[in-house]
Amino acid sequence: MSIREATADDWPAIWPFFHKIVAAGDTFTYPTGLSEEDGPGWWLLAAPNRTVVAVDDGTGTVLGTAKMNNNQGGNGAHVASASYMVDPAHGGRGVGRALVEYSLDWARERGFRGMQFNAVVETNVHAVRLYERLGFRVVGTVPEAFHHPVRGYVGLHVMHRPL
Repeated sequence: MSIREATADDWPAIWPFFHKIVAAGDTFTYPTGLSEEDGPGWWLLAAPNRTVVAVDDGTGTVLGTAKMNNNQGGNGAHVASASYMVDPAHGGRGVGRALVEYSLDWARERGFRGMQFNAVVETNVHAVRLYERLGFRVVGTVPEAFHHPVRGYVGLHVMHRPL
């Protein structure tokens, strides 16, 4: 597997799993009815931010994607943020871990002092566990800030780790 810069030409490969994940409504705060035409505006970031894809070296299949950016502007611009999506058909193969590690390296190389996730759904236990294994900790939880389609109102974790 390799990770490279995403381009607009990757969108047709990203869209099927992006759509499936967003439409499920259980992990992202994006509108569940987001269209294929509107999706790139939510995911494909322009420089100095970055969007990447994880690609199977043998087949060229896009396995997952990540977007990386500063969490805030101005006096808060020294903290990075990122979001990740792994095609469910390729879960459990280390794609998510590789994308998180890549984004941490990206942030360090650019001089960020930390990385913060603003909205990790508390019921997304696989993501929370991965982030904690990679040094993040929950610094707070906003109660009932996310309307989960099955579990009702659940919390959103704010997670952080220093770089």
